[in-house]
Amino acid sequence: MIKKPYCTVLIIPTGIGASIGGYAGDALPVARSMSQVCDRVITHPNVMNGASLYWQCENIDYVEGYGLDKFASGEWGLESVRQNKIGLILDKGIETELRYRHLQVADGVRATLGINVQDYIITDRALNVELRTAESGASWGTIGHPDSLLRAGEKLIQEGKVNALAVVARFPDDTDSQALENYRHGKGVDVLAGAEAVISHLLVREFHIPCAHAPALSPLPLDINISPRSSAEELGYTFLSCVLVGLSKAPQFTLQRHHHSLWAEDINSVVIPASACGGSAILSFSGLNTTIIAVEDNETVLDISPEVLGIKAIRVKSYLEALGLIVLDRSGIRLDALNNGERRMRQWEN
Repeated sequence: MIKKPYCTVLIIPTGIGASIGGYAGDALPVARSMSQVCDRVITHPNVMNGASLYWQCENIDYVEGYGLDKFASGEWGLESVRQNKIGLILDKGIETELRYRHLQVADGVRATLGINVQDYIITDRALNVELRTAESGASWGTIGHPDSLLRAGEKLIQEGKVNALAVVARFPDDTDSQALENYRHGKGVDVLAGAEAVISHLLVREFHIPCAHAPALSPLPLDINISPRSSAEELGYTFLSCVLVGLSKAPQFTLQRHHHSLWAEDINSVVIPASACGGSAILSFSGLNTTIIAVEDNETVLDISPEVLGIKAIRVKSYLEALGLIVLDRSGIRLDALNNGERRMRQWEN
């Protein structure tokens, strides 16, 4: 009998001020740890993108948020690839020098890492990204010219024959804002993240291929007292390198069920912050035979618990506990077996 691989989905929603995963790549240690106890980990760019830093693991799948929702609903499957052909979309609103900094990243990952960045295109209009904050404190945003973004994507796919899209949009510089100051010092919400999700969702929904976004921003003045969690974003001119690495082997979406494709019913467990259980993917997984693990220590600005939604979940204090729970689940050992189970059995017998 061939054992099925043990598969876990790790979700840390973007733009909600997660104490772990609310910064550039600070949830990477969690994903790397899970990759050591699972055969396959499915997660999204917010977890894996470390701005100027990155870490690629062969058994971690990099799946954009909208695509992850469609996967969880059972509408799309995931199909592993050896290498994607990446097309790069650059916002016309990016200044010339900053545009060349991003093109140098593309050249760098091609020459140094062997990643196949096939072609690039500049949008025919500036995208005009605007940032917003919801009453909860979560970030979101708008695109002034989404049609220009879609035209660029379509041209790269049809003429450049790419099967993954990296996008760099010019984001507003707000160097004097209190929100940015808080973020650089390890507090508050990433004000860019919500708008980034809007951009990648639009392209994945339209073209059904992997996509991720990196914001173009002017370099910030040196601050020697920033939080270590913000440091990855201070190291260079762009955040594009981690996106290109993630997209290089991001699984393709499929509608066909093959023996080598992965589907929602193949997922054994899902790990989510305990206060952020209202997303589409969690609601979908809650209707399947999937173990949902809610981590209390990963605090967010939201207050949507599994209990409020009627979702059956196992609460744990930390990601370290979640890892232990996954090991038990994978081993087929009951969850209280390491918690003085002998004494409980004697009580039950009496």
